Amino acid sequence: MTNKKPPAAKIPAKPAKPAKPAKSVKPAKSAKPAKLNEETDVPAGRAENPFQNAEFYARMRDYTERDAAFSKELKAIAERGAGKQSTDARSAPSLAILRGVVKKGLKLEEMLGRIVAGVESGLWEPWLSAFGIELRGVNYAKTGARNARLALDISLASKATTAFANAGVPNWRSLAAEDCAQVQVEKPTEKTPAKAWAIFYLDAAEN
Repeated sequence: MTNKKPPAAKIPAKPAKPAKPAKSVKPAKSAKPAKLNEETDVPAGRAENPFQNAEFYARMRDYTERDAAFSKELKAIAERGAGKQSTDARSAPSLAILRGVVKKGLKLEEMLGRIVAGVESGLWEPWLSAFGIELRGVNYAKTGARNARLALDISLASKATTAFANAGVPNWRSLAAEDCAQVQVEKPTEKTPAKAWAIFYLDAAEN
């Protein structure tokens, strides 16, 4: 009698691993709005002043009354600010016409020269006042730089207007503002008109 081997026990198959649940797909994040760049949102550089162009000014005056034209130009000057292109009153191109005008027996150019030289100091303020210029601070000492601040009146009733009008430069205010070191504007009130000045230096001390 032959001995039969017992059948090998079947090894149970490993249970299949449960399928991993599919990862939920996260919705794509909406792109954040780009931050506004200050340099692109704000006009680059200084505001434009179209009144620097004499032809533009002339066209505007064809259909605009004097007071309204002045208000528009002054607004453009205030928004643009001082150009600081040539801040010494002796050499600023915008003041060339004024420097050649004679008042009190002297050209403005000669007056400026005497101020820098430190002579006849008692006449400096009345000299400049005849041209619509206010002397705001000056070194009266015999030595050293004069270091003066001259405030040219660029208001509607400025004494300088006649000289520029006679020379055919109606937009002189805008030209002066582009040369000067600082522009100062006082808004009109019920009782007083707008006032404005272009500040120039005279023989400024070196830093």
